[in-house]
Amino acid sequence: MDSTRRFPGGVHSLSTVAALSRRDRLFIWICLVLVIALAWAYLVHLGHQMSSCMAHDSIMAEMGMTMDMPWTATDVFFTFTMWAVMMVGMMTGTAAPMLLLFAGAQAARGRRHTPPVVMVFGLGYIIVWVAFSAGATLAQWMLNQTALLTPAMAASSGRLAGGILVAAGAYQLTPVKGACLTRCRSPLGFLVTNWRVGPLGALQMGLLHGAYCLGCCWLLMCLLFAVGVMNLVWVAALTAFVLVEKIGPFGLIVARVAGAIMIVSGIFVAAGVR
Repeated sequence: MDSTRRFPGGVHSLSTVAALSRRDRLFIWICLVLVIALAWAYLVHLGHQMSSCMAHDSIMAEMGMTMDMPWTATDVFFTFTMWAVMMVGMMTGTAAPMLLLFAGAQAARGRRHTPPVVMVFGLGYIIVWVAFSAGATLAQWMLNQTALLTPAMAASSGRLAGGILVAAGAYQLTPVKGACLTRCRSPLGFLVTNWRVGPLGALQMGLLHGAYCLGCCWLLMCLLFAVGVMNLVWVAALTAFVLVEKIGPFGLIVARVAGAIMIVSGIFVAAGVR
């Protein structure tokens, strides 16, 4: 294929990222790394705080003093913040190929001030995951109100944990998952078919790409209700898995194999087999 072939919207097939200056490429990478590092630093700090609180609650329980209290507005706010920061930390890295290609496409079209437009695209992407965080907060509140979560924010019963695993695994095998994952794995194809001009267009593209990403990964994120919302080992493992799905050479196969494993594991967990 000719490396200078031009698609609708001025997107190049092979030379797009090359059109991006080294300074702009470095700036984008620094922003991505900084956002991810700050998000994970907050999560680690929050994890330490929660460990201390759970240890205190355990001592109180041994003394026969329970701390079952309804959520306040402050609880809702901090739970939402936790989910939003977690989603940013987990999903920002998977958006890197798309952001770099979009920045290269802007540069190839001779646009000045490429980084700000790329940030608008990234903002659209983050808005989608912040909206998901609001839904996850609501789900956590409902599970907490019905005593289906432990103090460690994990499913309190094997049936619930197993059900979440089976649901997530089954979704991995659906056409919807496959279609969303294919679009996430093809940033060039996304730009060719969904190009918009201007800052508003960049925001719309970011929202759409975020929607595809959400369609691909939302039930994977719900697995945290099974293993512990703030279980940072599992958060890191899911982050790595999503990266392999979206960027690895065999992402589609990995997704389906993992789905089958989740279904089998969920059945065993629900049945109480250890």
